[in-house]
Order: sequence, then C-alpha cells, then structure tokens
Amino acid sequence: MDRKTVTQTTAADEIEHLMRLHPKGYDLSLGRVERLLEKLGNPQDRLPPVIHIAGTNGKGSAGAFCRAILEAEGLAVHVHTSPHLVHWHERFRIGEKARPGQLVDDAVLAEAIRRVAKANDGEAITVFEILTAVAFLLFAEHPADATVMEVGLGGRFDATNVMKKPAVSLIMPISLDHQAYLGDRVELIAAEKAGIIKAGVPVVVGFQQEDAARDTVVATADRLGCTLSVYGQDYHAHEEHGRLVYQDEMGLSDLTLPQLPGRHQLSNAAAAIRALKAAGFNISDRAIEEGLQQAKWPGRMQPVTDGPLIDEAVAGAEIWIDGGHNPAAGHAIAEMLAELEERKERPLFLVSGMINTKDPVGYFAAFAGMARHVYTVPVQGSDAGIDPVVLAEDAASAGLSSQPASDVMQALAMMREDFKDMEAPPRILIGGSLYLIGDILAENGLVPS
Repeated sequence: MDRKTVTQTTAADEIEHLMRLHPKGYDLSLGRVERLLEKLGNPQDRLPPVIHIAGTNGKGSAGAFCRAILEAEGLAVHVHTSPHLVHWHERFRIGEKARPGQLVDDAVLAEAIRRVAKANDGEAITVFEILTAVAFLLFAEHPADATVMEVGLGGRFDATNVMKKPAVSLIMPISLDHQAYLGDRVELIAAEKAGIIKAGVPVVVGFQQEDAARDTVVATADRLGCTLSVYGQDYHAHEEHGRLVYQDEMGLSDLTLPQLPGRHQLSNAAAAIRALKAAGFNISDRAIEEGLQQAKWPGRMQPVTDGPLIDEAVAGAEIWIDGGHNPAAGHAIAEMLAELEERKERPLFLVSGMINTKDPVGYFAAFAGMARHVYTVPVQGSDAGIDPVVLAEDAASAGLSSQPASDVMQALAMMREDFKDMEAPPRILIGGSLYLIGDILAENGLVPS
C-alpha cells in the first residue's frame, strides 16, 4: 500500500497494514497499551460510565441486553465487542440520542486507526491492543450516556482492563476455555476474569455453574471492598406463566421473556438488569421490557429463514446458526434445542467447524443422544481450523455418527442424499466457530448492522 494515499484507504486497509506489521496471537500484558494510551491523552479516563463485562459465555448477550435497555430509556450507548463476525466495524458501535447506536462509519474508523497507529510509532504491540485503543479514542470523542465494554480474552491482562473506575464490573458464566492462556482449572480462569474488578466498584456475578468460579470471584470482590450482587443469592430470575420474573432486594418485576432464544438468556438478562442498577442507572420496567424484546446478538442461536442455505437444505428444514464453541456453550445450545424438540419434533443434524484451541469432544458430548448425524467442515476464516476428518473423529469419540464434508453447502447436499426418508424435515444447527458463522452470515446476506 502506498502510504501517501492514506486518506483514501478504508478501515480494512488500515487493519491489514497493521496485521502485516504486528504479530498475530495474544500477548497478555498491559504495558504496551498503557504506553500507547498515554500518548493519546488517556482517552480511557474520559469515557461515559462503563459497564465492563468479562466471562467465558454470555458476555455478548449481557452487553446486548444492557445496550437495548439503556437505549429504550432514551440513552446513547457506546458498545465495544470482540471478535467481529463479518466486518471490523462490528466492534465499535457509537451511541446516538433518540435512536439506536450505529456501527462506526468507515471513514471515521479508518481515521481513528491512523491516529492510533501514528501515536504507536511502530513499537511492539498487538493489533487487538491498537483496536482497543481505537475504541477508547472513539468513545471518548463522541458524547454518550453509557459505555458497554466487553473484555476480549481473560480480564486481568486484557487490553480493556486499563480503566481506573468503571461504573460496574459484570462477571458472566465462567468455564474452561482458552486454557493455554488462562489456566486449566476453572478457579484459575475465574481469577483471570475477576482481574477486571476494581477496589470499591460494584460487582455483579452472573449465573455460575461451578462453585469454584463463583467463590473465586466473590473472594476477589470481598478483598477489594466491592458491593457485591450474586445471581441466585442477591438477585434471580425465572419463567412463570410465559413471563420473566426478576427479583432483587428492591422488589419483583413481572417482565416479558427475552427475544433472544434459550433458557440461559433468562439469567443473562437478569445479570444485565442487575448490572445497570448497580451502575446507578435509573431504569424503568417499561424500558427493561422493551429492551428484552429489542436486544439482538447476531450469530448466536440465530434462525435462518431464507437464502442459499435454505435453498440447499432438505425442503422444510429449520436452520439455526450459533458460534458457541466450548463445552458450556454446547450444553446451553443443546438445552435450547431440547426445548424446541418439545414443541415440534424434528431429527437434529449438526454441521460443525472448529479451531484447534477448543475442546471439540467436550462440545460434541453435549449433543450425544440428540443429534442424528454430524457433518464436519473446514473453517475458512482461520488458519487454525481443525481438519474435517479429524473433527469427525472427535465427534465419533463423543458418541456421534459423523463424516467430513468439503464445506457447509456440500454438507447440506449430503444430508439430502443420505437421509432421504426422514420422518420430518430436519432441524439443523450450524456452528462450533465464530469464524464459520461469520462466513455464513456474509454468504447469506445477513451482515450484522
């Protein structure tokens, strides 16, 4: 790229240039990003009140609920998420008054990247750290009422963890994932996630399957003198007569069920509600109800109702896509599919691609006894994809019938041929990797906005 024509480059061009300059992968520490932010005037200290969210699963859903509820209350909300599915812009949503926040304009993002890269001046850094600095810069320079900041990896040494005093630290469900970076026991991973907790800042703990995870986070919050709200102890939620009943020490709210599908979204929504209250936002039940209905989180149990996938699948097939990729996510997805099965029986098939930092056998085990067959496919968007032949063997190790395919479309064609005499049109889950879901969304014209 000719850097003399830099004003004409897109954000993608700028990021591609950065990726050539800086190594891929993770290098967990805060020194590099702190140095860069200092050169930029420490924009992380000038953000609207921050809901800082860590956890293994549920971060994105909780952030989506927080954003939707606050926007229903008429507030402008900045949102930082990672990774993106199709375009880098998805990581940066700029809050706007009187209407939903918008993904950052390409020219604005490209200019912010150039400014941050210039301040870095070629020093060693990761691309994620540069992009996190970009988020801080954008959010500091655009007025808003709140910021939802999702942790990238871990917490303690994540590039987002440079804010001195967020409004609240929200810790969502913790389970085994990224063991090479965070540890091979859930309490070690919980300690890393709890690293976002700051002295005196309110802490909200979402549903935790593992007592060791909850106890580790609670101990950290107690040590730092934080006001603490724990799911199942200080607040909780359940479904009753087709409604969401949320309760904390301030009372009980009878609310609409979340639009996001799955029973796990009840506790995710409850954690978001509690976090907003703990952060000091005055939110009405009307705004909560509207937010629960308006919240969207692309690529997570998202139905596909038309386009190339439907055209290629067995006539009448029901297709869901989900980027969940660890055993805990697998169990949550399987639970939701079991609920769908109770409403309408269909044979379940999986089309799965995964990368080699995950636990495929643990993921597939969640579907044992449920899935009729698994087709394994390559992950085109990552050079860490597991070979479909190997992934099929992993599925077989979890007790599932499986075979490899060259891509998702071939898997759907094979399904049509292999299972001609199904008793009902199939229910198909395509997932196992956010990279795979990103490719599918792009190919089916379902780009997040």
